[in-house]
Amino acid sequence: MALVLYHHPFSRAANVLWMLEELGVAHELKFVDMKAGAHKKPDILALNPMGKLPILTDGDAVVTESAAIGLYLADRYAPGRLAPAIDSPERAAYLRWSLFAPSVIEPGLMAKASSWVYGEGQAGWGNYDAMLSAMQSAVTGRKFLLGDQFSMADIIFGGTVRFMLRFKMLEALPVFTEYAERLGERPALQRADARNTAIVEERGLKPS
Repeated sequence: MALVLYHHPFSRAANVLWMLEELGVAHELKFVDMKAGAHKKPDILALNPMGKLPILTDGDAVVTESAAIGLYLADRYAPGRLAPAIDSPERAAYLRWSLFAPSVIEPGLMAKASSWVYGEGQAGWGNYDAMLSAMQSAVTGRKFLLGDQFSMADIIFGGTVRFMLRFKMLEALPVFTEYAERLGERPALQRADARNTAIVEERGLKPS
């Protein structure tokens, strides 16, 4: 198979599995035993010097960082379905919210949880209240980030929202919980969750 996902269900690769289920394309999962330190072995470092998952290979192409993987997959395998056309006005919001998740939400919530002290003008995520307001604006009054049209941006942004709600790092405001519930109704997400759970059970994995 051309598409190979280096995977562990307790890593961000779990969300990439949802991406692959939405695409409906053939792929292989290659389990990486993170507890045994396999993600720091030379073969993995050759693909991603960060020694982190997810890693996606597509033939000779190697993509890391979950948002980048999502944008790559949508453009290559689902243009017009999961990715707006290059000349579509919706492309702007699509890219905005896809990149907002890793560059603003994740560090912003970590900063809040860990009581980081920093200058707002020096941090790309600004301040917590502004971040929360922006997140609410993204999903208020619409089914998905682009309105009625589900896109890869919802997997990237929405996957982050689901994770942060699950671990109580994000305030469970109705606008977020209702959005997460809508995402949870998608058959592809249900299949991905089931596959991740099955791997946890088969391998007897425990959260670290």
